[in-house]
Amino acid sequence: MNVLKTIFIFFLMLHCIVVFSQRAMIKGVVNDDKGMPIPMATVALKNTTYVTETSEKGEYELKGIPEGNYTIVALSLDRALTQQEIIVDENIVIINFTLREASKVLDEIVVEATEEKTLGISRLNAIDNFGVYEGKKTEVIVLRDITANTATNNARQIYSKITGLNIWGSDGAGIQLGIGGRGLSPNRTSNFNTRQNGYDISADALGYPESYYTPPAEALEKIEIIRGAASLQYGTQFGGLLNFKLKKGPSTKKVELTSRQTIGSWGFYGTFNSLGGTVAKGKLNYYTCYNYKTGNGYRKNSEFDYHNAYASVNYQITPDLLVNVDVTKMYYLAHQPGGLTDRLFDQDPKQSLRNRNWFKVDWNLFAVNLTYKFSSATQINIRNFGLVASRQSLGNLERITVADFGEDRTLIGGKFQNFGHETRLVHRYNLFKKQHAFVAGFRIYRGTSYAKQGNGNNGTGPDFYFLHPEDLENSDYKFPNENYAGFIENIFHLSRKLSITPGLRFESIRTYSTGYYKQVVYDQAGNVVVSNTVPEEQSRKRSFLFGGIGASYKHSENTEMYANISQNYRAINFTDLRIANPNFVVDPNIQDEKGYTADLGIRGNIKDVLKYEATLFYLAYKGRIGQVLRTDTILYNDYRFRGNISDARNIGIESFGELVISKLLNPSYEWTWSLFVNAAIIDAKYVNSQDASIRNKKVEMVPPLMLRTGSTFRYKSFSSTLQFSHIAKHFSDASNAKRTATAVEGLIPSYNVVDLSLRYQWKILTLEASCNNLLNEKYFTRRAESYPGPGIIPSDGRGFYVTLQLKL
Repeated sequence: MNVLKTIFIFFLMLHCIVVFSQRAMIKGVVNDDKGMPIPMATVALKNTTYVTETSEKGEYELKGIPEGNYTIVALSLDRALTQQEIIVDENIVIINFTLREASKVLDEIVVEATEEKTLGISRLNAIDNFGVYEGKKTEVIVLRDITANTATNNARQIYSKITGLNIWGSDGAGIQLGIGGRGLSPNRTSNFNTRQNGYDISADALGYPESYYTPPAEALEKIEIIRGAASLQYGTQFGGLLNFKLKKGPSTKKVELTSRQTIGSWGFYGTFNSLGGTVAKGKLNYYTCYNYKTGNGYRKNSEFDYHNAYASVNYQITPDLLVNVDVTKMYYLAHQPGGLTDRLFDQDPKQSLRNRNWFKVDWNLFAVNLTYKFSSATQINIRNFGLVASRQSLGNLERITVADFGEDRTLIGGKFQNFGHETRLVHRYNLFKKQHAFVAGFRIYRGTSYAKQGNGNNGTGPDFYFLHPEDLENSDYKFPNENYAGFIENIFHLSRKLSITPGLRFESIRTYSTGYYKQVVYDQAGNVVVSNTVPEEQSRKRSFLFGGIGASYKHSENTEMYANISQNYRAINFTDLRIANPNFVVDPNIQDEKGYTADLGIRGNIKDVLKYEATLFYLAYKGRIGQVLRTDTILYNDYRFRGNISDARNIGIESFGELVISKLLNPSYEWTWSLFVNAAIIDAKYVNSQDASIRNKKVEMVPPLMLRTGSTFRYKSFSSTLQFSHIAKHFSDASNAKRTATAVEGLIPSYNVVDLSLRYQWKILTLEASCNNLLNEKYFTRRAESYPGPGIIPSDGRGFYVTLQLKL
């Protein structure tokens, strides 16, 4: 309660702030070269956070502007950016703009126009990159404006201002991201529709939506997060959309080279090198990068070797047609130290009882995008993307309480091949003297996943081959699937302040499985009593229509209230159905999940001194897939049962506030000092349950309180961020077991982590330094039932990292 009291007092103080300074207004009209008004054009003051959109009459207002010299810019969907120098020294300044046809497409203009500094967090426009975001909760992390350890993809620092996220901290090198929002599991970020530059990057969007690949943070321009209301545009998921937008080459240089070298604790070494620029008279933009990481890891038996390469080319064939080609390659090999029991973790979290467990991933992505402008009001985007990938895990799957006697290891192999196509059309139109807009599109997706499990060799190295590939000891399956979908969302502006955005999505999903699994019964001495090969073939076809609606009310230029409700749907994970694991059993009658999400929120900006947002959300699940602890009635062994265990509901409030103390003291200060607080309170319970063991129990992996707060100081070329994270204790399984002998189930105790990051730039050189887990907290964020466990997976202790960057 002391923490909650502190948060309440802090926000009360923020809302009591009164700033006495002379402020002015800038207003005017934005027209095209024929004198017609341009609605929804953007007008902003460079190097500030003053920004607005024009009305349907092309009018705009920027309020609360301090006296001084500024550069004001205006831009629109298909118009060239226009800017001019102005002096604000009176109450009202009138500036009118005439925007002519652009020679570059919108995406390039947006990048050019948003070079002003932010506080590292912003939100998407009503229509942005062929998506509708009016009336939705959106958050954008601007990587260039945060001071964090990007060399290790430190998610705790990078996502510190994103509300309601539970972040797994079991990968100190940042190879694989694990985040979940609003009480959803962080496991490989599988509850988000995860994309890169707008196209899918997960293993299989339907049958296996887990993301083994995470783009390196050093290559990112920004990270876009849209909550559950994104289901209408992006398909079947409850968490929302997570989109990584990678950098492009600079538009003002033919060649720009960036080289970053990092060393750190536990033998960490990382190198990131990129090359980019614009040639062919501004028509061809290119960007390519390579990232390599290696290290020994925090624990014994946790060394890794990681490679990632990316190349992108954007070619402006005509003023109206842009073509983009992306290629991504990622490969890594990791030694996995296994899990620990609670007693072993208390003794020494760095110890390891497994030295024969390995994990290997090979990820290859391809994408070809076309953007065409039919007119100033209509554009179309065509995305074609594909994936050829594999993941292999080799080792001992037995519980950590069972000793490894050197027997044959278990090898699980997965291969993924899929292709997707999306076409999106954005159109703006006038109706009843007001401008409206819609985005419509369709999606075709076909994928095939292969899952094999059998015996590997009894060695200690990363030897990924089956002993009997033609007759596997556990299972051999093929999972083809098809998805056809279409959607439409329309923004109706009822007035200058009020808009509603209804939408519909139609889904047709077909999933298949064919293969075999083996039933093996052992006696108490470990001898095989029965061994049966069971062939199996399944087919599931379903089609459905679901909808949603959102509303936005802009009370003023700097205050907006929003609400939305959208149905959600999530297909079952076929590739998990036949994974033989002594730690859990999957219900063969498992069904898809259905439900809806709803938001009610307010966000705003008070005179550029305080930025805030608060959202009340409700997430409803019908037939939520989860795991419960059960007992074998024959041998009386405990095991975890996975299936549609119950309905569930998550309700909570997410709040964020950032105070720019330097502006509060004196807007003309050359230095910037800001303080942020990010707090989420969530109550998640199982309801309507027929299983007495979980009736009214807490939903697993849902911390009731998540608090992150930090302070950033910037002066000229120096910046520093000190951050504190508190995550309350929560359960790892639906039965809310507090402690078990195997440590697969049990509490995840509360923990507090402090991080410090520094950065200094001098001409072409930049020096960065980070201390992760400054106070050396001993904690963990997950209990694994399979790889990389089973058992407790400790998080890293105190680690130091130094990066030197050269940019030419």
